[in-house]
Amino acid sequence: MNSFTFSYPTKVYFGEGSAAQAFRTELRKKGKTVLLAYGGGSVKKNGVYDEVKALLKQADKTIIDFSGIMPNPTYAKVQEGAAIAREQHVDFILAVGGGSVIDCCKVISAQALLDEDIWEMEYGKGQFPNAGIPVGAVVTASGTGAEMNAGGVITHEEKKWKGGIFGIAPVFAVLDPAYTMSVPPMQVLSGAFDTLSHAMETYFGNSDQDNVSDDVALAVMRNTVVNMRRLLKNINDRQARSNLMWDSAMAENGILKCGRLTDFQTHQIEHQLGAYTDCNHGQGLAVIHPVYYRHIVKDAPEKFARLAKDVFGQDTAEAGVAALESFIKECGLPTKLSRLKSTVEITPEVLRQVADTCNIIKAGPRELSRDEIYEILMECL
Repeated sequence: MNSFTFSYPTKVYFGEGSAAQAFRTELRKKGKTVLLAYGGGSVKKNGVYDEVKALLKQADKTIIDFSGIMPNPTYAKVQEGAAIAREQHVDFILAVGGGSVIDCCKVISAQALLDEDIWEMEYGKGQFPNAGIPVGAVVTASGTGAEMNAGGVITHEEKKWKGGIFGIAPVFAVLDPAYTMSVPPMQVLSGAFDTLSHAMETYFGNSDQDNVSDDVALAVMRNTVVNMRRLLKNINDRQARSNLMWDSAMAENGILKCGRLTDFQTHQIEHQLGAYTDCNHGQGLAVIHPVYYRHIVKDAPEKFARLAKDVFGQDTAEAGVAALESFIKECGLPTKLSRLKSTVEITPEVLRQVADTCNIIKAGPRELSRDEIYEILMECL
């Protein structure tokens, strides 16, 4: 394995009723004013908002609501939140929602304490923040693992760019599977596929043989597939949702990435597709993954063969890719870009722009050219 230093900044409170324990333990260490951040209002409909607000009031906190964080959070929304945090002298940010809400808050946390534009700082100067307003996360839709790290996926609309901006990792996260029970079935499966994608993309990065990170990644993949199939039989299977919630955390808490490089080329393609359209992230990954893997299966035959056997019970690398595609269909996830329900029409011209502007990963089985990325996207259309 490569040399590494591993530190895990986020304290996890897992299980039903864990929010009360987390708030009793954590909030007494924090300041008075809390920015309560959430998305489009589903947390109010399912009762999570009222529960969280009551716990904050019990802790004698002043609450500043920050709502309307969209599924693909924009850079403008980050700046809006940072401005409110400064104006209201916010001491703590509580993100209540899925990956989009948490990602947005992690970047707000850092931007609020900076005197410069965080995008220009990171992508212009190659510098990264080392301080921010403390953040906590209450996860209501699992899959992204956003509560486990400092990175946030943000869409910079002015620059036609979607990608990672480093903010501040949550100091604690509440993972209560009961909070996910009102999430629509397709959103649950899309989120779980994002988890599967994280594990696959890590696994296909450069690593040495007999690497424990590979073994753990394969275990996470296998468990994710098993529990997604349980949900296909019973979408209200609380144990399966609980298992998937921890799979999601395991895929993104850094353990799989120790001592290795990662691939994440599919994520880079899908992120940039999201910069030009409003497609669902997990569903976009489901469309792109099998096509991308057919292009690179011969560049990492041993790894593909092992995934095929360990995750899908298949005998060959190619059969494993076919099994992944069949599993996507089994879950009812889209297999073509035209089925993503984007309000922006996905045309060959849009895909050319995506191919010409997405990040290219050098640590995967093979570095792609922009023309091959365009070819992959056209095969997905």
